[in-house]
Amino acid sequence: MAYNLKNQLWQTGALEWWAVINGEDHYLGSREFPLPPEEGDEWTVRATGDRFCIRGGEIIFLSKGEPQVYPW
Repeated sequence: MAYNLKNQLWQTGALEWWAVINGEDHYLGSREFPLPPEEGDEWTVRATGDRFCIRGGEIIFLSKGEPQVYPW
């Protein structure tokens, strides 16, 4: 278990973080993902708007939001 989390967690060659949550692959972000991940951490993935948190040693999907759009 990476970082003592109950989820399967991996990083791609493009430095993007992914995890299996409830049997589905979820993109956790790149720079948004807290390193090291600790209990109580919460973050929003800029590209997708998805919100996650860590509770009980497990990454939990909270909600789907709007992705951030950059003006450039």
